[in-house]
Formats: sequence, structure tokens, C-alpha cells
Amino acid sequence: MASPPPEPMLPDYDGGGLTAIFPALLGHREMVAMPSAVNDARAVVLLVLDGLGWNQLQQRRDLTPELSSLQGAAITSVAPSTTATALTSIATGCTPGEHGVVGYRTLLGGEVTNMLRWWGDDTGDRRRRVLPAEVQSVPPFLGQRIPYVTANELIGSAFSEAHLRGGDPHGYRALSSMPVIVAELIASGHQTVHAYYAGVDKVAHERGFGDYYDAELRTADRLVGDLLDVLDSDCALVVTADHGQVDVGDAIVHPSADLLSLTAEQSGEGRMRWFHARPGAESELLAAAREEFAATGWVHSRAEVIAHGWFGPTMIDAVAARLGDVVVAAHSPVSYDDPDDSGPFDLICRHGSLTPDEMLVPLVGARGRR
Repeated sequence: MASPPPEPMLPDYDGGGLTAIFPALLGHREMVAMPSAVNDARAVVLLVLDGLGWNQLQQRRDLTPELSSLQGAAITSVAPSTTATALTSIATGCTPGEHGVVGYRTLLGGEVTNMLRWWGDDTGDRRRRVLPAEVQSVPPFLGQRIPYVTANELIGSAFSEAHLRGGDPHGYRALSSMPVIVAELIASGHQTVHAYYAGVDKVAHERGFGDYYDAELRTADRLVGDLLDVLDSDCALVVTADHGQVDVGDAIVHPSADLLSLTAEQSGEGRMRWFHARPGAESELLAAAREEFAATGWVHSRAEVIAHGWFGPTMIDAVAARLGDVVVAAHSPVSYDDPDDSGPFDLICRHGSLTPDEMLVPLVGARGRR
């Protein structure tokens, strides 16, 4: 007899996950998991290392002496555990059901749209037709003008406008510049700085876990050390991430022709795939998906996951309409294929589902060393 599937690790939307970080840093609520280094700090820098899961970090502590020296614990990401959704939840302090960025590829205005590139499957660049400020209307940083430090090429993008609109952007061309920019911002009197680095996620996607990933972790670890070196002892550095990773390799599950005959289109991502039913086929699609994917994933209707609180206790009707009719969230190390969900290379590590490897991220910190 096959063993039952594990239970999904649901996000902690009650003050213990990613959505609580900025409300806690800006004094709007308490967060038990916030590192003690923040207490009475003159200024705080929040560094988001995209793709650095807690489990992956714990398995490689020998490669990350700086990160491993920080004090703190694991917290949960959001659903789906993907960059567009999680970064928006960090910046706004809101759940996906409230801010509306509910996946990597989302149905907007009748077309599935890549939320990071703001690109439609059929019509290309959608920035002028689907306004970022209307898709995601919650102001970041609780309405305060907080400086954020990120790669130059991300400043001014549609996704940045959607989740960081109203912040104060500062770009770097080389990663070595980030600590310099952060130090200048703190010296000019800013009490909160948001910094973002995407390297860990990029390398995991393209190269998987191995020598390249280990080299990238060492680079991220040096960045943490460099930031600590430019901060005074009355300032704190806090490090978190948007999600972790699962190595799926070539374990790609291809939906059957029969199931696709019931499907109008797909959205989401490889490990949290949404199927949008053809008119009148909703129940048949759900039954077919349960029969086909139960061995590798959690299969639910839209109504079920809303009721289970995957996207938070509040689900705005306009946001619910962006979801498909049936979701398949992987609990095995697989990815669900969608021919329209492609990029310049095959992804080795992926994320988006509700397993601990994807859902647990660090929230750790220390005081500066200068």
C-alpha cells in the first residue's frame, strides 16, 4: 500500500512569516521571530537573498561562516513560494490574496502574463495595457518612502513598479557596490534600508545544487560579511529570502492529452500549476487531475485552496478570478510541464509549492562590526 502524501506546509500569515517583516521593522506590530539584533538598533538593513532556503543553508553551513554566525530562525514563505509573490508580500506586508500577485504566470485581463517580465503569451509587452499599479495597488513599506538597493536592470521594470512603487531606488552595476550604497544611505540618516540580491536563485535554477551553487553561496556569504563590516555596532543587518529550492532535474510530468482536452490554458509555475477549465468542464477537470497527479502533488479546486487559506485569510474577488480552476502543487521532486512556460534554459532547481524545502526561509541577523 502506498504511503499517504505529506501534509502541505501552509504559510504563517498570523505574524510569523514573510508578511510580518516590514510591519515589525516599521513598528506596526510585534514579530516573535525577529532577530534580537534589531532591538534598539539605530538603523536596520533588510537583505533579501533570492532563493536561499533555510534547509539548503543548514546543509551547507561550512560554506557560509557569516550567515551561519547570524542569530535567528526559520520562517515561512507565502503561497506560491515564488519570487513575484513573495517579494510583493515582503514589500507590502500583505498576503497574496490581498495584494494580488498570485504567481509567476497569472491570468490578467484575459491573458496569462509573466509577472516578472510583464509579458503576455500572445501579445508581448503588457505594461501599457495592464497597469502595474492597478494589478497591485497596495503601497510598499506601509506607505513610507524607504530606500531599496537592487541591480540597476531591475529599477524601472513593471514588476518593480508593481511591488516597490513609491520606494526610493538605488541601483548597483556590480555586487561589490551594494555595501557602499547601503553605508551611504545609513550615513545620510535612513533608519531602514531594503536590499536585494538575485544570484542564489539564478544559479540554482540554471545549475542545480553542486559546485556552481556552492560557489554562489560563498559569494552571498561574503556579501553578508561586507555589509556587517560597513555597519556600525548600533545598526543591525537582517537577512531573509523569498523561498527555497527543490532539485527536480529532468523529472518533468507532462499532462495527458485527455486532461489537456479539458483545459483552456495553464498558469502558475512548474511546482504550483494552475489548470483553467474549458467552459463547463470544471468538475471533470478536477476529477481527471486528481486521478492523474495524486501520486506527485496536492490537487485541489480553487474554492478548496481559498478555504484552506493558502493565499491568506482574505481573498479579494478580483484576485480569486486570476487563479485557475484546479491547482496541482508538487509534493514530490517534480515539475509540471506547460509548453508556454519556458525560458532560455531548462530549470534544474524549482520552487513554488508547499514543501519545507521551498517554504522555509531564514530570518537571521546581527549587529554591525564597525
